[in-house]
Amino acid sequence: MPGPEYPRRLRERAPGCENRRAGSSPSRTFMAADTHPDVAVEFRDVCYRLDHGATLLHHLNLAVRRGELLVLLGRSGSGKTTSLKLINRLLEPSSGQVMVEGRASTHWDPIQLRRKIGYAIQEVGLFPHFSVERNIGLVPALQGWPRQRIEERVRELLQLVGLEPQIAARRPRELSGGQRQRVGVARALAADPPILLMDEPFGALDALTRAELQREFLALQRRLGKTTVFVTHDLREALLLGSRIALLEAGRLLATYTPNQFLHAKEPLAAAYVAAFHTGKSPQGGA
Repeated sequence: MPGPEYPRRLRERAPGCENRRAGSSPSRTFMAADTHPDVAVEFRDVCYRLDHGATLLHHLNLAVRRGELLVLLGRSGSGKTTSLKLINRLLEPSSGQVMVEGRASTHWDPIQLRRKIGYAIQEVGLFPHFSVERNIGLVPALQGWPRQRIEERVRELLQLVGLEPQIAARRPRELSGGQRQRVGVARALAADPPILLMDEPFGALDALTRAELQREFLALQRRLGKTTVFVTHDLREALLLGSRIALLEAGRLLATYTPNQFLHAKEPLAAAYVAAFHTGKSPQGGA
């Protein structure tokens, strides 16, 4: 399916990233009526600049289709994690807008926005003094779900991510790395959010556990059909999981590809990734 056509004003690149916060500028230019109905998240000429002046993201235009798993692939400093944090308003754009479900991220109440978005990271981020059950049920509890419904949801999710029900009473320190990562995915899914953000969630695991979780997550994604943005620097993971791959370098989007298109791409960095992939090496880098 072709992506939405951007208005000309967005395709024309500005000479530099403007040094202003998103909330300080009028947003009438980007209204929900402009948003393609099949798009869940859209970056519209987005820049992100640090307070001391370094620009981490340059004029990003990218649409994430409903139900797809879009991989953000790139080396360290390419802007992958910055892009992810702009979606759930952990960061706000210096210029341009990030549209989430047809509304600018800065027009959402940040708490309500984040409750619509599941977030899983490499370090998992579980509360060490909470049980697994309490960790998974945290967002539903904040949303006022009754206790019985939370307990049922926790049991359902533990089964969904391949964990035994007795795990629910344990603390994170009593789990293996793979088990903790599964709990992290379950927590991201707890309130059934329409959007998932995954920041190298399997990157710290050993190769066998990582491959197992990748396969399980792919099956889960196909079953649930969530809109997912997945950050990685590993081409093998990108090719396995992604319906599309967005290649980033130094804060700029170079191109987007299907996995098959990526393997035959002529863009130099994409070709370098493929060459490294075939030799068993990888252009390494974190988010």
